[in-house]
Amino acid sequence: MNRYYKDFSEYMEEVFPGVKVQKLSIDAGFTCPNRDGSIGRGGCIYCNNASFTPGYCSPLDSVEVQIEKGKAFFRRKYPEMKYLAYFQSYTNTFGRSADALLEMYRRASESEDVVGVIIGTRPDCLPDELLDGLADLNKRMPIIVEIGAETSFDDTLRIINRNHTWAQVEDAVERLHKRGIRTGLHLIAGLPGEGTEEVLETIIKACKLPIDSIKMHQLQIVKGTPLMEKWKSGDIKITPYTLEDYLDLCIKIVKAVPHHICIERFLASSPPDMVVAPKWGLKNYQFTNLLMNRLAQKDSKPHLKI
Repeated sequence: MNRYYKDFSEYMEEVFPGVKVQKLSIDAGFTCPNRDGSIGRGGCIYCNNASFTPGYCSPLDSVEVQIEKGKAFFRRKYPEMKYLAYFQSYTNTFGRSADALLEMYRRASESEDVVGVIIGTRPDCLPDELLDGLADLNKRMPIIVEIGAETSFDDTLRIINRNHTWAQVEDAVERLHKRGIRTGLHLIAGLPGEGTEEVLETIIKACKLPIDSIKMHQLQIVKGTPLMEKWKSGDIKITPYTLEDYLDLCIKIVKAVPHHICIERFLASSPPDMVVAPKWGLKNYQFTNLLMNRLAQKDSKPHLKI
């Protein structure tokens, strides 16, 4: 057990006792309301889905085919693994009826060796009708909803073209919790105009909500995004984290997050040839090892008050 914070393996052991699980990413052909004109166009200024979508995912394939391709990819190394169907790309609760969405999730849940479903979405795309259906599905198989929150600062959310508010995040989390659905928040460190103080304020606000997990990552400037163009032109001022500074920030985050909340990850790891900055050349486990060594050195420091 990680004595510094609850990591993803400990969280999954709680949800799936005695079972080893692996996420299988699914691209079900969704878009986002800030892309298609519903509330905006262009999407989040930092987003290039190709930077994190596995090669076995294609919206041209059915959900079932993508799951089978994912299982074939992992089975060679982990033959006894069970799987989580992870609807990852774009907003996976947007643009379709609740019935159509629930049918898609059910199909994924009925695939062989799938033991849970993870749904990535936005806080403003979770109508009650859908949540009621997810609550029913959750009685048969664990459902986890991951919400892209990014920051608690509404001014920043406008700059990055999210076009939702922190109040909508709070509302979505409360409504999911009321129905007994596990919930995680995605948060980004290093957004325009934000430093360590703002990141920690967002962390503290997030930890006051009834969430189960947090996914952190550093802001990456990725090729093919509006952020890269705005950064290069000087329209947006960003100083990408150095590795040392980000390690120091993550130590503060660990000390701020109570142990009942999982910190699923700290690092974004887009393909190196797509990343403009920061270019650290580290994989997730390498960063985690560095962080654990730092934490061991600073073990006597108290937790921040929540």
